[in-house]
Amino acid sequence: MHRPSKIVLIGAGSAVFTQGLLADFILATDLHPLEIDLVDVDEEVLGAISSVAQKMVDSRPCDIKISASTDRREVLPGADVVVTTVAVGGRRAWETDVFIPRQYGIYQPVGDTTMPGGISRALRMIPVMMEIAQDVAELCPQAYFFNYSNPMTAICTAILRETGVDVTGLCHGVLQAVEHLAKFIGEDPSDARAIGVGINHLTFLYDFRVSGRDAWGKVNEVLAWQRRNMPMPAKVTDFFSSMGRYNPARPVYYDNLFSWELYEQLGAFPAVLDRHVVEFFPERFAGGAYYGRVLGKDAYSFENVVAWGDRDHADLLLRAGGEKDLNEQSFHRSSGEHEQLVDILRSLYQDERKVFSVNRQNQGAVPNLPQDAVLEMPAVAAGRGFYPLFLADFPDQLVPILERRIQVVDLTVEAARTGDRGLVVQALLADGSVTSRETAELLADDLLRAHREYLPRFFR
Repeated sequence: MHRPSKIVLIGAGSAVFTQGLLADFILATDLHPLEIDLVDVDEEVLGAISSVAQKMVDSRPCDIKISASTDRREVLPGADVVVTTVAVGGRRAWETDVFIPRQYGIYQPVGDTTMPGGISRALRMIPVMMEIAQDVAELCPQAYFFNYSNPMTAICTAILRETGVDVTGLCHGVLQAVEHLAKFIGEDPSDARAIGVGINHLTFLYDFRVSGRDAWGKVNEVLAWQRRNMPMPAKVTDFFSSMGRYNPARPVYYDNLFSWELYEQLGAFPAVLDRHVVEFFPERFAGGAYYGRVLGKDAYSFENVVAWGDRDHADLLLRAGGEKDLNEQSFHRSSGEHEQLVDILRSLYQDERKVFSVNRQNQGAVPNLPQDAVLEMPAVAAGRGFYPLFLADFPDQLVPILERRIQVVDLTVEAARTGDRGLVVQALLADGSVTSRETAELLADDLLRAHREYLPRFFR
């Protein structure tokens, strides 16, 4: 059977993701034997994840060799697959991305994709990711290159435009939204399918079917019934999960009020639910006001997310030192982003021609959106690579929403590439969370100064 033999994971210090991905490859015995090379610039965390990875391999019958290096150029030659999960500056820089805008009354629940936090993150991420892409082009040009790092759209756009290296962005957002809709109407998610187009974290599902039949009618019935019979409780604390993970067997509309409002207004359901979607409409949530709550504080708490990340990192070190058992849950997860890569590789290497939601350049697949934009859209994974589906029916009423966000991406990419402070200011203004140029300039300067060590292009 045709299969990859060497996979390089750059940014292996992403503890939860790396353990999940390793678990999937360990269980995918049809892809063995396999060499997995872990790369991270942090020697301590690389040593820890390498130790845990070896323990995971030893805990199951498999044929996988684990190696590690702080120098990606050392392990890239001969790679069949390169995967990036890089986070320049880690959680501390991420906190700065979110906390500085709060001083200007701008609140974000995530801050890794758009609004000032996402723009700031992109300025750090893009130069590093372009360097990685150039190394891939030089040392393993035949490799499939997959990126999981955020901001997904800006990173993939920069790589494609500035290096020409073919990159595919992957995210579990569309899968999560399809599962959410299926559970909303009481159907088995494995029977549900959807077609969605957008940019990462704002992808509109405009076709939704269960067992091959259009399911929007059932969605409308359930939504109308819930609105009549299930008013939003006065106390909503239990319905605003800090990670957006509140996922009962039967979701209710007030778990994601804004996403359902958009669905009723636009006739398409946005992925990935409110925690991400609200950040693309900052004018609707001035001061972070979100249905009686404040975004990033008591609605989808940002601090809780970072605290969980710190605990995951601490757990990794304990597992590496033998003070804590392996996380067996990594081998028993629900559907999500990790195992999607295994399925994609099978489809590519075995020419299964299955359809996946991927982030790739439009190139005419969606005629009413910019041709050079990176879109999240369905594509066939075949023996010769990815073939996006031709979607001439994408609703025109959704185009202006996406074109505005694509403009922000374009400005951000150019700012990161050139180190032009003025373009950062323009990106902040185009984003919409800042309404005056004076404020945009002050905020831009604060963010640039705070991340100076990661932004040499701005401080030559």
